[in-house]
Amino acid sequence: MTMRTRTLGTTGPQVSALGLGCMGMSALYGEADRAESVATVHAALEAGVTLLDTGDFYGMGHNEMLIGEALRTVSAARREQALVSVKFGALRDPDGGWSGYDGRPAAVKNFAAYSLQRLGVDHIDVYRIARLDPDVPIEETVGAIAELVEKGYVRHIGLSEVGADTVRRAAATAPISDLQIEYSLISRGIEDEILPTTRELGIGITAYGVLSRGLISGHFTADRQLGAGDFRAMSPRFQGDNLRHNLNLVEALRKIAEQKGVSVAQIAIAWVLSRGEDVVPLVGARRRDRLTEALGALDVTLDAADLAAIEEAVPPGAAAGDRYPAAQMAHLES
Repeated sequence: MTMRTRTLGTTGPQVSALGLGCMGMSALYGEADRAESVATVHAALEAGVTLLDTGDFYGMGHNEMLIGEALRTVSAARREQALVSVKFGALRDPDGGWSGYDGRPAAVKNFAAYSLQRLGVDHIDVYRIARLDPDVPIEETVGAIAELVEKGYVRHIGLSEVGADTVRRAAATAPISDLQIEYSLISRGIEDEILPTTRELGIGITAYGVLSRGLISGHFTADRQLGAGDFRAMSPRFQGDNLRHNLNLVEALRKIAEQKGVSVAQIAIAWVLSRGEDVVPLVGARRRDRLTEALGALDVTLDAADLAAIEEAVPPGAAAGDRYPAAQMAHLES
């Protein structure tokens, strides 16, 4: 495996071709082993991964503290190469409920102060609101992050799950490095308007959900029992007939993967990598074995025939069910 690099847009940092999404180490996908999580972050850094993605609301701060621990206990050279991307703004309650998003300038700076402390760093490499606050113009939120950039607390400004118009408004306010948004074989909504807009403006894409929360990893089965705290227990794509339909897509993809001698997960990640040098997939590995599998995607070459076969097996719009429950879909612009 040879780690390649990509640049987050025209204003962002150079990062590894794959990033590590750390959310599952703290929340939404059932229990995770802390020691294994830290070891996985260490293994990612040792393999040349530089981009670590988190959110201040992942486990209500747990994830940031976990990354902070991993950075404190890795070699100085690996710690120096790590670039941390943080999402903020999601409002939670003690019962684990969600109550909207806060993008007010004062809140932006408050969230940042806590994140810096939990991470144990003096700056955040990429900072972004997790979802648009409908009550606060994006110009005000981005402007507040720009003030943090001026003071050295943030290096680059990102966006998350917003539409093309919001991307344009944000970019007119301050330089934007990247848009973090779901993008996978079965989540291709950005291709119509959002991706052309980011490319026009020189903004990169950090693609999360490249395995659709494990659905197209090749490891998920119809009889798998999900705990009450697992997001997938409420996700439309994992329910009943939707799940059966979507797993049939995975089996069609598996045939292509087997012909190439790779895993389903590797071919799904390689497909996202093939979308362009401005797209950086985030892999949500929680264990070292899954990380190793994901990194193997870097050695998968997809030629025109492979891409055509993948397109036939999993055409745009083939997935059954929305990517979030209806209440959460209401917060998305894309």
